Amino acid sequence: MLRRKARRGQGADHGGDDPLDAAQERRVRAVLALGGVPQADLPDGVQQVRLRLLERAANGREAPRDVSAWAAVVASNLAMDWHRAKRRQERLGERLASLRQAEHPSGEETSLLSLAVARGLDDLPDAQRQILVLRFYADLPVRGIAEELGIPEGTVKSRLHTAVRALRARLHEDEVV
Repeated sequence: MLRRKARRGQGADHGGDDPLDAAQERRVRAVLALGGVPQADLPDGVQQVRLRLLERAANGREAPRDVSAWAAVVASNLAMDWHRAKRRQERLGERLASLRQAEHPSGEETSLLSLAVARGLDDLPDAQRQILVLRFYADLPVRGIAEELGIPEGTVKSRLHTAVRALRARLHEDEVV
């Protein structure tokens, strides 16, 4: 009996073995589906659970006592994350759509300024550009940006300040403003 348990334990640790057996995979799929994840995204969800189990082993942490229960909890968390991301995307899409509908003055001056701003945004590091776009184009408050990105408000303020300063310098450099 001890040999059987030892073999089972060894099987889960082999690099080539699947960390989830068929029953556990079915349970993960069921939890994801019941959590509202679309059928098309279920394979990705199962892979995420596998990946987290493998990462856990790679980091030297013990395998969960009950892999099936652990995998179900991870799948449930993934379903909640999926819904959060979907809501975030929908809100951002709605805000961008409302910006497109707003009337903007046309003319050569506005076109030059828009082009200069676009070039200035391209020159910013990704993190600064993201903050600046969310703040001024999507009109999200600093607190909302911090919550959506999962970073402190101070970091948002710092990146925003640095991005505005860099963009302003670029516009002065190009003699646009």
